[in-house]
Amino acid sequence: MQARGPLLFLSRMQLGLPFESQPALELYYVRHRRARRYVLHVDTDGRVRVTIPRGGSRREADAFAARQAEWIRRQQTAAATRPSQDPDELRRLRTIAKQVLPPRLLELAARHDLTVTRVTVRNQRSRWGSCGRDGHICLNWRLVQMPDWVRDYVLIHELMHLRRMDHSPAYWKHVAAACPEYPAARAWLRAHGRDLR
Repeated sequence: MQARGPLLFLSRMQLGLPFESQPALELYYVRHRRARRYVLHVDTDGRVRVTIPRGGSRREADAFAARQAEWIRRQQTAAATRPSQDPDELRRLRTIAKQVLPPRLLELAARHDLTVTRVTVRNQRSRWGSCGRDGHICLNWRLVQMPDWVRDYVLIHELMHLRRMDHSPAYWKHVAAACPEYPAARAWLRAHGRDLR
């Protein structure tokens, strides 16, 4: 559900805000050719990734991060207090994902008269799924941690890209017809998605 991976360069910078008593933020930058806006992501170790869109600059990225400093600190605090998952539990969940997600995707594809050429379950860090023009759909194993109705929305979202490979109004009409409750599912993902990652 997100454009291809980051491109061009990766660098680091400490962002210290004037008159701020807290330590400087550790930022690293990723240029993304298809990104349309600046995006922040706080890693589990507290580092902050700033995605720079096409035509963007490091200076604008720094200013964007500085404006979001309070949000970044809250995310870092949440990441630091979040209990780490047991490796055995993670393996168990990944096994379940490989057993559950492909059959459900194919079931939904058949219901909507769509052809999927291949299904892959992966450890994707920045998206819930992706769909290739060749009909290959990749799914994030973390989908098994969601309520069924939210997971089905993500699967339908990817399937509808077999009809339209964009996020145009016409594409969203396909999603709405196949999954009328999709606005609620998107709201759930915005509210809880980061906790699963």
